[in-house]
Amino acid sequence: MTGPHTGAGAGPEGGPSATGDSAWGDGAVARAVREGLLASPKRLPPWLLYDDAGSALFDEITRLPEYYLTRTEHAILGENADAIIEAAGPPLSLVELGAGSATKTRFLIEAAIRAQERVLYVPVDVSKGALTSAEQHLAGVAGLTLCPVVARYPDELGWLAAAPGRRLVMFLGSNIGNYEPREAAALLGAVSAELRPGDSMLVGADLRKDPAIVLPAYDDAAGVSERFNLNLLERINRELGGQFDARLFRHVARWNDAASRVELYLESRVRQAVAVRRLGITARFEAGELMHMENSYKLTLPGLEALFRGAGLEPTRTFTDARGWFAVQHGRRR
Repeated sequence: MTGPHTGAGAGPEGGPSATGDSAWGDGAVARAVREGLLASPKRLPPWLLYDDAGSALFDEITRLPEYYLTRTEHAILGENADAIIEAAGPPLSLVELGAGSATKTRFLIEAAIRAQERVLYVPVDVSKGALTSAEQHLAGVAGLTLCPVVARYPDELGWLAAAPGRRLVMFLGSNIGNYEPREAAALLGAVSAELRPGDSMLVGADLRKDPAIVLPAYDDAAGVSERFNLNLLERINRELGGQFDARLFRHVARWNDAASRVELYLESRVRQAVAVRRLGITARFEAGELMHMENSYKLTLPGLEALFRGAGLEPTRTFTDARGWFAVQHGRRR
């Protein structure tokens, strides 16, 4: 256990303690890989993508010309940061699930400091490397106390109780779209159950639009999205003694109109058998077989508000861009 990491200037006292170096000490990776490779059809959960190498690749994706999501959300947050903090109602602590490098959150941190001089920011991520990047990005911000936490969610939320005062829990970057609808409802419900009256939540969501705009964000011309997905095979090789040859797989992105989602797969180019030594298993693939990696749901504004209400959160303000491509929804704990 380590205590909060403090930037320039004194910050609020208290806050949750950071966990150890890894969120995987309980064998979660091994269990997920075993279950996914032996399932029919094969599937690997998207949280496995975000080891340190995967998090770095995702940061690269967010800077690609095709990846409109980050730019659009950044613009919304930059234009509305003061209004968001006003809606949340300082004094408050800022808590961010899936914080990554925290570049998207700086607008809100600075707005909170303007409103109350000092703020505690608790970035939460499955990757310690991503949290190190967040610390570097926010170094020197006067009035800020950083308390990074390596954890999974909704599995691990006990640390949230230690965040003092009024809390604003943020789940940005359209991460909510990576959850199946029931899982998204369960996540928001689990977080809401840890909140006190007066606490609130802020969720960024990519909205349904022309698939011709959406699909290139997940299958870019430079091939970074493919490298991001293939990195998971390399991770299995590194951590579990896998024998994957990434050259024998290709990245596939498809639009499912009925479900309003992008579906991401790795397709086996050939018939092959892949051993994973530390798991004592062999995964067999047919040529053309698809292994599911991730879904990215595109929501509607009524659907986003319904998600909040189902979790016991009352929607208060919705912030969108002029084109209506992306929304940032604020809601307060009932």
